[in-house]
Amino acid sequence: MAALLGLSACRGGGGKQAGRQPEADTAQVDVRAEYAQNFSVTRHGPGVRLLTISHAQGTLPAAYRYALIAPGARADSIPEGYEPLGVPVGRIVCMTSLQLASFIALGETQRVCGITSTRHLFNQQMQRQLQSGETAQIGIEGNFDHETIMAIDPQLILISPSKRGGYDVLTESGLPLMPHLGYQEPTPLGQAEWIKVAGMLTGREAEANAYFDRVRSNYEKLAQRVRELPADVERPTVMSGDMKGGHWYANGGRSYLARIFADAGARYFLADNEDTGGVNLDFETVYAHGAEAEYWRISNSFQGEFTYEALSAQDNRFADFRAYRERKVIYCNMADRPFYESFPVRPDLLLSDFASIFHPTLLPGHKPQYYSLLE
Repeated sequence: MAALLGLSACRGGGGKQAGRQPEADTAQVDVRAEYAQNFSVTRHGPGVRLLTISHAQGTLPAAYRYALIAPGARADSIPEGYEPLGVPVGRIVCMTSLQLASFIALGETQRVCGITSTRHLFNQQMQRQLQSGETAQIGIEGNFDHETIMAIDPQLILISPSKRGGYDVLTESGLPLMPHLGYQEPTPLGQAEWIKVAGMLTGREAEANAYFDRVRSNYEKLAQRVRELPADVERPTVMSGDMKGGHWYANGGRSYLARIFADAGARYFLADNEDTGGVNLDFETVYAHGAEAEYWRISNSFQGEFTYEALSAQDNRFADFRAYRERKVIYCNMADRPFYESFPVRPDLLLSDFASIFHPTLLPGHKPQYYSLLE
């Protein structure tokens, strides 16, 4: 995906990449959070940035504060409460594919010394690093391999504190931990902007800024085209999710996905819901709100060919939905598409997929990247 934006691809190893700025100069690059709600950055003298990470909803007990110190910078005036961290960081552990996405986009996978699951890993460079031992698997959230983590000697571990946890053993180890809250951003551009955090950690601030600016431009131009559609053009209703463990899991009405649907020119079936994350619903509630929705968005990891017959075989009530009857299920199979490792930094591609489905004449000849109509 990096090549689509003209950014350099990772060359492996651990050496510097051609054409990148000297590491000592990167602290002079201006970095600002314009869309992200969960991090902020200020400059604190030559070569030092103050990074604050907090949750917009207030569910974390306190903000996390770091002083990012470039080579040669003085660190004797760091404000109280800020954890010093030398940058660029050479060895980083990513707990999720969503975190890894930024390092792949910036061509900085050689700094990733540990990851958790490889279930949805497609990136060939990361696969080579795993095979060669440059990158190790450290277990899964809630069941980390402490010995492996200590053996790979990371300088920083990115965590997702609101997920399954298991971080007590990491905290006790004394290793630096940094929450990565991109997945909690309620807007697509807010989540994509977390690439700037990866840019500061790797000394690739200028590249991260440029990457984000291009994604933002792509996204905003298409969203504007959708807004300019004639008033008589139908804005279809789209439902989302499916049954898991007896409950229907969907995204809330103020979530990242709901915003994408709106920008793509559709009405979300839970538009009145105020949740920014996921919601669990009973089937009756879903049916009441989504039975007549024109479209139904589904993503899963299905082995083999996912069909309408396979869908109704999961629950025969699914065949009652209008989107099923009219063959308008929007589908992404994460088993054969690099969804998690790229979509966090490419919301413009996600928007293109949905906009081309909801309004086919808007993007003639569009090639789906993640989602397409189920055949």
